Amino acid sequence: MRELTHILQAAASGALPTSEQALALADYDDMPELMAVASSIRDRGSRNVVTYSRKVFLPLTRLCRDVCHYCTFSRQSPSVDSAYLTLEQMLETAHQGARLGCKEALFTLGEKPELRYKAAREALTRLGFASTIDYVVHAAETVHRETGLLPHINAGCLTEEELTKLRPVAASMGLMLESASERLCEPGMPHHGSPDKHPAPRLATLEAAGRLNVPMTSGILIGIGETRLERIEALLALRDIHARHGHLQEIIVQNFRAKPGTLMADNYEPSLDDLCWTIAMARIVFGGDMGIQAPPNLSPQGLQKIVASGINDWGGISPLTADFVNPEAPWPHLEQLERDTRAAGKHLQERLTIYPCYAADTARWVDPGLRVAVMHGIDAEGLARTDNWIAGGALQPPAAEISRLRVPEPALVSPDIAEILRQATAGQLLSEKDIVRLLQARGEDFTQVCYSADKLRSQQCGESVGFVVNRNINYTNICTFSCSFCAFSKGGKRSHRGSAYDLDSAEIAQRVREAWDQGATEVCMQGGIHPSYTGETYLRILRTVKEAAPLIHVHAFSPLEIWQGAQTLGLTLTDYLSQLKEAGLGTLPGTAAEILDDEVRATLCPDKINTQQWLEVMRCAHGLGIRTTATIMFGHLERLEHVARHLMRVRDLAAETAGITEFVPLPFVHMESPLFTRGKARKGPTFREALLMHAVARLALHPHIRNVQASWVKLGPTGVQAALYTGVNDVGGTLMNESITRSAGAVHGQEMTRDELSALVEIHQRVARQRTTLYETPSIERLSANQTPSEQHITLMAVT
Repeated sequence: MRELTHILQAAASGALPTSEQALALADYDDMPELMAVASSIRDRGSRNVVTYSRKVFLPLTRLCRDVCHYCTFSRQSPSVDSAYLTLEQMLETAHQGARLGCKEALFTLGEKPELRYKAAREALTRLGFASTIDYVVHAAETVHRETGLLPHINAGCLTEEELTKLRPVAASMGLMLESASERLCEPGMPHHGSPDKHPAPRLATLEAAGRLNVPMTSGILIGIGETRLERIEALLALRDIHARHGHLQEIIVQNFRAKPGTLMADNYEPSLDDLCWTIAMARIVFGGDMGIQAPPNLSPQGLQKIVASGINDWGGISPLTADFVNPEAPWPHLEQLERDTRAAGKHLQERLTIYPCYAADTARWVDPGLRVAVMHGIDAEGLARTDNWIAGGALQPPAAEISRLRVPEPALVSPDIAEILRQATAGQLLSEKDIVRLLQARGEDFTQVCYSADKLRSQQCGESVGFVVNRNINYTNICTFSCSFCAFSKGGKRSHRGSAYDLDSAEIAQRVREAWDQGATEVCMQGGIHPSYTGETYLRILRTVKEAAPLIHVHAFSPLEIWQGAQTLGLTLTDYLSQLKEAGLGTLPGTAAEILDDEVRATLCPDKINTQQWLEVMRCAHGLGIRTTATIMFGHLERLEHVARHLMRVRDLAAETAGITEFVPLPFVHMESPLFTRGKARKGPTFREALLMHAVARLALHPHIRNVQASWVKLGPTGVQAALYTGVNDVGGTLMNESITRSAGAVHGQEMTRDELSALVEIHQRVARQRTTLYETPSIERLSANQTPSEQHITLMAVT
């Protein structure tokens, strides 16, 4: 017993048991100990999340050449007319499912019925297909094309040739091993007379799928006459295959249900304890990274205990179609499943049919024809996008996420989240792992991260929310660089996205004067890298601005423009920045940062300055007393660790120089971005991710950056109001002209007046405060310039 306890302790610490050690646990029946170990392993891999896939069930054919003695799915008396579902029947169901929010089309079928039934052969001939697999290929391709649902195909034992046919139309496939015991195929046993249920062909199919990089679901069926030792042997056989190929995305532990009319109608069903023992053993055998699933409809009264045994997934749940394999066991309503999952201390989260780590690596695991659909359907972790909100779009943010912000101090916060938040609010520097963990927060963890960030904001900044009256002047959209995300730049005189332009000095001066006359304290100026621009161009622009409005603050030139300008004049960064400062440059926008990690930049902006060059420009500016902002553009192709590294690099720079005035998260606006239209980027962040970015920035950058800004152009008015609960204390500028984000497809206005910004902020019991670029109070003359009577309270607030 001491040896078995040692095995469990090692497993709890992250060590997979050897085969011998796993087999030694076959007689271990200390359920509290097993469940505690399995649950701790699961939490290390899946945190507080239990997933499911929203699906429709398409039983393409219920004919099967096998005769499993517990099965009611298979029909043994076929007719030509009923042998296969028609394409029209499948499409009707799939369209209904898509309208109900389903993302998966589960194709189930018996094993090669044409090898046994004449009716199946005749039906295939009538349909125009040589085999059942050929019909599956056609049906799956059509359903995906017509409805957008991602096919998951359970087609039984397959050859490598058949798997190769199916891979282009299946985001994932499945084949239950059920058992690795040949004994169950002997006379009198449940698999006798079923050639496809022998372990060898099933394991061979799983091996072939691994060689082809097909994400697979497999698992075991318990209660059909196997021993506990045989269950572990089956789990180990699956683990060995997975160790070679890494393609098993989940292991299902399915409990036998006795069905009237079968040879096993009177057999005992496994108890809940027996099911939980097997789930716990599967978790221990596979560790924390494997998906372990138990169908919730087969044990509806034991869901909390099942969660406590180590699962992290409920499998496919349909709001429309029955479980045709277990028709006596209806799916739980998703609302009830969410309540039961929460009662077990977990957050229910939707996924696609393809698991997150496979969805995040489409180049390996997804056929090119399905990659765009997968990429567009996932969030930063590879889980399903569950709302239609997009940055810059017209749709309102999801009410469910906003409502989570109104529940201070939730009860079910994960211990590791609570500890990271304690450290962050105490001013301790967070590690990459800590920041990634905060960015993963879902459910009540998400609520607590936002709440903690906002509480820290209140302590640091009080209840005022700043904004600056400014005007954007983008002097040219012609650019020699080829950043794959950019929809603003034009390569020549015209583009399919609109006309190319290059403002002359007179036009720039006119816009500056208009801004000053309207009460602006700042002009924000950036543009493309025009092929004829040199460092002297930027000096000339500064002189033009200062001649037009000598007292206006010039917030201008991205680090890329600074780098290019210095190079064209043969100057060091310090010498060139000194000239710019002398000519009137006030501060630098921290744009051109995108993601400060060269792994991402190699795809996102390969010819742009790299991470260290961006930091060098900012460090030189700070050394000359030129303060800057810092930004991040997120929601495209980065992973959470890239975001964490970006935040840490910005934080470390701020700690070194004290030169960063504010941090500005910029959600990726995807609509017109070439990266997105080519199918190589996500649809921007989800709303949850957008809110988390602001909250985590507040926590991760503390205490070195005081101000966190939300962009009303990216988030929209309602989104900005929600962000006020996540640590935001600034809403940016009035802008007057905004063209870069609108070029990418954003629909929000090009200007927001002082009155509108004030109303946006104060509806949430915060006080709008007009500020300068450097977060000081503007002069009385600027505060009162061109004000409407209703804007007078802003002046009073700024003065007081």
